[in-house]
Amino acid sequence: MTPGPARRLRRWVAGAAALLGLVALAGGPRAGAQEDAPRVLVSRVADAITPVVSDHLRDGVARAERDGYDAFVVELDTPGGLDTSMREIVQRFLGADVPVIVYVSPRGARAASAGAVITFAAHVAAMAPGTNIGAATPVSLEGGEVSGKVVNDAAAYVEAVAEVRGRNPDFAVDTVRDGRSAGVEEAVEIGAVDLEARSLAELLELVDGDPVELASGAVERLRTAGAAVDRYELGLFREILQFLADPNVIFLLLSLGTLGLIYELATPGVGFGGVTGVILLVLALFGLSVLPVRAVGVVFLVLAAALFVAEVVAPGFAGFAAGGAALLVVSALFLFEETPGLSVSLAMVLPVAIVVGGAVVVAGRLALRSRRAPPSSGSDALRGRVAVVRRDDRAGAQVFLDGAWWKVRAEGAAGEPEDGRRIRVVGVDGLVLLVEPAPDEATAAGTPPPSRDHGGAHE
Repeated sequence: MTPGPARRLRRWVAGAAALLGLVALAGGPRAGAQEDAPRVLVSRVADAITPVVSDHLRDGVARAERDGYDAFVVELDTPGGLDTSMREIVQRFLGADVPVIVYVSPRGARAASAGAVITFAAHVAAMAPGTNIGAATPVSLEGGEVSGKVVNDAAAYVEAVAEVRGRNPDFAVDTVRDGRSAGVEEAVEIGAVDLEARSLAELLELVDGDPVELASGAVERLRTAGAAVDRYELGLFREILQFLADPNVIFLLLSLGTLGLIYELATPGVGFGGVTGVILLVLALFGLSVLPVRAVGVVFLVLAAALFVAEVVAPGFAGFAAGGAALLVVSALFLFEETPGLSVSLAMVLPVAIVVGGAVVVAGRLALRSRRAPPSSGSDALRGRVAVVRRDDRAGAQVFLDGAWWKVRAEGAAGEPEDGRRIRVVGVDGLVLLVEPAPDEATAAGTPPPSRDHGGAHE
């Protein structure tokens, strides 16, 4: 290579390197700033605490940890829920390696019962104006008072959670022992929660820079001011499960599903009632798989269904249906464990039981009418029918019934009835009708069609 071209090549290489350096200087800080921009993952819980909500929030913490979010925020509004689901959520919050913020919102929301304990377990607990927290007293399966042993266990658990997060342990214990509840101003003043915020954006600004201790022992300062907000929703499948995880919905599905099967039993045929009943019962089983169910309630439900079936099989004065409706109400009261936010409403149970009981009475009457009705098909349907005999030289004596010509033979005789004779069917022998003379007062059940021509023969 000559000296001239070599120098030109070196100049080209040096120019390209300088250009790449300028691009790196110009683009590098901006890209780094974008990567360092704070992000928070936000999920809203506005329902009872169930295993569906527990799975969702635990998955939310895992996603925030995995994807490097600066915080996981839960916007909470709940009347309470299942103790087991609450403890699963609390365990995950206490063991989180990402800051967890619980924000009781919107205005007028509450963090009651299990929701209060979940709020205590967050690294940062905040409340919107007009909200309240507390009332975490356990209830028995019948909705009454529980033993002191259960209350002591719950109080010790809530106190330990509050102490881990540096919150007022006395208030936490009072929410269990005395059912104490506090509004946002009082809760902030006594140290039950950390602060009041009018909106999520204001909350993220207020807590920015606050130190939090993660499960690993590391102390980090929150980076939330101006953070980008990513929403973490339940998703369609969990939305459906959460909808089904409602004792009122489950009871309604069980009642209507049983009614559908009973109607299929009463009037078998197309199968619409049976198919609908099976679908509703399957949906109810989805809900039953989520909520804790008591065996005594299942027994009452089965007995109610048995009485409904008895009303269809042996309808009388609706005694079986009334008993079944009463047992249906009792089963609703005993089927689910009593839990704040997850209870069956008598305002819904009583009308449903009355409607189902009345519908079963109607089904029993339909079944009785169906059993007493004359056959509509087959050989039995032809017995007792009256028709006029028509003869021709080839086919012999025939009658026209149900859209077809039938050969006839006189009952107890080898001969055939005469042409134009009115007869009544008394039996069937293969494809031949056994007939006898019809009484004068009988009316023809079939109308003979116009004359048939069998190769020149006439009727």
